[in-house]
Amino acid sequence: MRHIFLENLARELVNHHIAVLRYQFPYLEQGRKIPDSPNILTATVRAAVGCASRLAPGIPLFAGGKSMGGRMTSTAASQESLPGVQGIVFFGFPLHPPGRPGTTRAAHLAKVTVPMLFVQGTRDPLAQLDLLRPICSELSPRAALEIIDTADHSFKVLKSSGHTNSDVLRDLAQITASWTRSQIPN
Repeated sequence: MRHIFLENLARELVNHHIAVLRYQFPYLEQGRKIPDSPNILTATVRAAVGCASRLAPGIPLFAGGKSMGGRMTSTAASQESLPGVQGIVFFGFPLHPPGRPGTTRAAHLAKVTVPMLFVQGTRDPLAQLDLLRPICSELSPRAALEIIDTADHSFKVLKSSGHTNSDVLRDLAQITASWTRSQIPN
């Protein structure tokens, strides 16, 4: 929650008129490095969604997160729908551990019933695009994939891209704003 990337992304999303509720998992709150069990992580997601619903009734609700936060959001949604959530946004879906390509972390996505937006960098060592693209295609039309050229898992881009990290944050917010608005029924 106190990660500078997430603070800056939240600020950019607010600039696009997207209210943001940030939270963190218990293990981070307690200063531990080892993540909580999946049951605790998904319960935390459910609690955050419930809190957002109570704080902003009537406002379209989207859930998601960066890396494991996004994956735990979709895991929770695959087990039981998240009340009121109209879609899930992943900022760097961790498809596999670095250097160990695979797709088992995506198996649960077929059970997610809401639209999903995957925003991935081309240099993300946790999500080889040649593995992620077919998954998104199989989940179509519920899944959309947006690629950030030269971005890594933290969305840091190469200088040769001609973009700054601030540019990327603005792009992430614009992509998210456009996609979420497209998911809201008229």
